[in-house]
Order: sequence, then C-alpha cells, then structure tokens
Amino acid sequence: MTADQPKLIVEADAEALARAAAERVMARIAANPGQIAICLTGGSSPKKLYELLGSEAWRGRIPWDRVHWFIGDERFVPASDPLNNMAVARATFLDRNAPAEHIHPIPTASENPDCSAEAYARELQVFYGADRLDPARPLFDLVLMGAGPDGHTASLFPGYPELEETRRWVVGVPKANVSPFVPRVSLTLPTLASCREMLFQIAGQDKRPILTRLCNGENLPAVRAHSNGETVWLVDKAALPEDIREPR
Repeated sequence: MTADQPKLIVEADAEALARAAAERVMARIAANPGQIAICLTGGSSPKKLYELLGSEAWRGRIPWDRVHWFIGDERFVPASDPLNNMAVARATFLDRNAPAEHIHPIPTASENPDCSAEAYARELQVFYGADRLDPARPLFDLVLMGAGPDGHTASLFPGYPELEETRRWVVGVPKANVSPFVPRVSLTLPTLASCREMLFQIAGQDKRPILTRLCNGENLPAVRAHSNGETVWLVDKAALPEDIREPR
C-alpha cells in the first residue's frame, strides 16, 4: 500500500478485529466533547463489534446521551424483517442502551426506495443543520463500512449509476447486485466521505479474494469510498492476501 491509500491495520482474528474496532469507536467518541454521530453498517462484518458495544464491559464507556446512531444503507424491507440492517443493530445493542430519539433508521415504509432516500436525506440535513456538506465540518465522527464479494460497499455496487452520484445525499437502489436481491437505500460516496474517520472491517478467509482486488487498486466502490479525514482498513489475518506484507 502506498501513502495515498488507506491505513491498513492487521489483527490476529475476527475477535481481535472487533476489539480493535471497538477501541476506535471509543477513541472517536472521546475526541468529541459535544454531539457525536456514528454511521453504522449492515451485513455480517459488524456483528461482533455490535455485540461488544452492548456488553457489560463496554456499554458503560459510551455516553449514550451524546451519541446519535445512523446507518449507511438499508434493505427496502419492513423494520421488523430479519434482513433489515438497523433492526439487527437495534436488537444487538442499541435498543437496550441508546435513547430512542438518538437512533436514526432509514425509513422503509415509504412508497419506494427513492422516497425513503429523500426522507433520510432530510433527516440528515436537519441533524447537520445545512443542506450542503462543508468539508471543514464533517457530518459523522465515524463511518463504519464493509466490503462485499463484488467490491460493493454500503449499497453502492460496481457499475451502478448511484455510485457516480455527487449531488444527492442518499439514493434509492432499485436492485441489489448480490443476495439478498431486494431494493436498497444508500448514502452516497460524498455523504459517507463527510466523516473524521471511515473504518472498514474485513474479516475471514472468504474475504481474501475481494481484499486482494482492493489492495491491487481495482476501481471498485470499496476502493473509491474514503473519508475526507482518516480512512482505515481493519483486516484479520485470514482475509489478508498472501502477497501483502503486514504493516510493522
């Protein structure tokens, strides 16, 4: 990796990766004495992290009254559906700890994904206090991200027009490129970039093929996603390509 690429941090296994991610969450919280905004991610990559944040050992370290929880993308399914990303986060750690008004799910009871996208964009803009993003004033303290087997991140898929969006904050995605093949709603690359830190979690041997492509700089959404601040790829040894040396 070169100097202009994300910072690569390698952990021994998925458990160590989740602990490292939790520490980075805590560091970002500690760095902001005011109102904090964290953008969560869906899929399987954050599950161990969410379990940690909700555990007795960690939840007492979070100033729940100051943290607002958003999400980078959502499947266009009811809030009660097992496929719903925010529902997983809520069940794992949010509902037992966070004030209800500090949990900001993407609405999925709208007529279609575009309507949901417009509603969530308005919610983000009200929270931010403006309808244009200022590079000097990040929307989020931390954005959590993952990388799919095709290189997608959030619900921004390779070759899809939503990947090129620069004006809208949130977009509807009519059809997913991977399972589950349901419509999605996703924050756009400029919105995701408006953060102090973007933290990718990539774990498991099944992620090694796509991580190899990402490390080789292939023009995939997960490569194009970056923070206006710090971008970190947190990887476990099982996912690390054999020809990539661990950073010292």
